[in-house]
Amino acid sequence: MSSSRALAERRKARVRRKLKKTAYGRPRLSIFRSSKHIYAQIIDDENSQTLAAASSLEKDLKGKLKTGADKEAADLVGKMIAERASKAGVKEVIFDRGSYLYHGRVKALADGAREAGLKL
Repeated sequence: MSSSRALAERRKARVRRKLKKTAYGRPRLSIFRSSKHIYAQIIDDENSQTLAAASSLEKDLKGKLKTGADKEAADLVGKMIAERASKAGVKEVIFDRGSYLYHGRVKALADGAREAGLKL
């Protein structure tokens, strides 16, 4: 029987493989969710470069948030990453949820980015 980590890696690779087929040169909005915080970064895979990044650990958000591990934090991180993406000249990205289900904090981050003007 495979470990849960191995299954998560397979799921992540499957999602990433599908994204590469449909990306058409768009940068990738990749997320990482831990038990205490949420992180997002926009990656240009063609040049292997991070264009923008945001997380619930930043000083701007720490004062506003009760915890970095809830939907409110994810929504604010989504809005922050969209703002930074527009400064970097990125208007449209492809959403990489990794091995996470599109539910809860992951969905809140995506919705926050959409509200702030980023096209997913």
